[in-house]
Amino acid sequence: MGPESVAASPTSDAVPGLPEYAPRPFLLQDRRQETSDTVTLTLVPADGGTVPSFRPGQFNMVYAFGVGEVAISISGDPTRDGPLVHTIRAVGKVSTALTRLRPGDVVGIRGPYGQGWPIDAAEGKDVVVVAGGLGLAPLRPVLYELIGHRSRYGRVEIVFGARSPADLLYYSEVQEWRRRTDLRLQVTVDSADRSWYGDVGVVTQRLPDTRFDASRAVAFVCGPEIMMRFVAQALEARGLAEDAVWLSMERNMKCAIAQCGHCQYGPLFICREGPVLSYRRLKPLLAWKEL
Repeated sequence: MGPESVAASPTSDAVPGLPEYAPRPFLLQDRRQETSDTVTLTLVPADGGTVPSFRPGQFNMVYAFGVGEVAISISGDPTRDGPLVHTIRAVGKVSTALTRLRPGDVVGIRGPYGQGWPIDAAEGKDVVVVAGGLGLAPLRPVLYELIGHRSRYGRVEIVFGARSPADLLYYSEVQEWRRRTDLRLQVTVDSADRSWYGDVGVVTQRLPDTRFDASRAVAFVCGPEIMMRFVAQALEARGLAEDAVWLSMERNMKCAIAQCGHCQYGPLFICREGPVLSYRRLKPLLAWKEL
């Protein structure tokens, strides 16, 4: 989820000639509290129409009327028709307003936007999925795709990390994934009390335990940028090529159509050329401090 943009008006004529700026009204059908500051919203079109299809890794601009809009990755199942799903953490004015909505409230949606995870390129290969904190939300559609078409892929290794056990997303679903015999899931937390019986430590400490053939593997990584940089370096050290490691860079997206320039990252516009980009393209940029 990128930093938020406060918008003055939800009307479609706010920017003449650019219909991409017009939000479509969606009704909040269900609200699930994931952690103390994070909720998952299930949304359906207010006009009774269909929910637009999306590719894993794409995002929507979600509008809290009277407050503003923010870029949020889509967290639902791309293999099934159904409501729109977004997992949102309250970190600013707009996202906090969205997390306080109740069933029956209306939000604006425009999208989906962006380049998603290259799922097609993973067919026939081992797949490594590494998520840190809220980074599991953009990767959740990837896991639905991998599980829904399990025979298309080789080994599936998942590493999920969070700050504490209380910050773990999709807890019951994660437990279901852990019980599966056709994939391997490691869960770790940065710190925990004695009630936690799982691994403690950052996600990079779990990577040596992952099992994959580096000559025929791809990796999908999402989390804080510093975490993604260290994960990418660790995977490269394990033999993965730079163009076999993919990162999601959700940085400061405000217009979502490469007009405002807020998401520019060196020569890249994240909203248009990302948010998912190969480590080969990002490696020199990640090395720049304060870029």
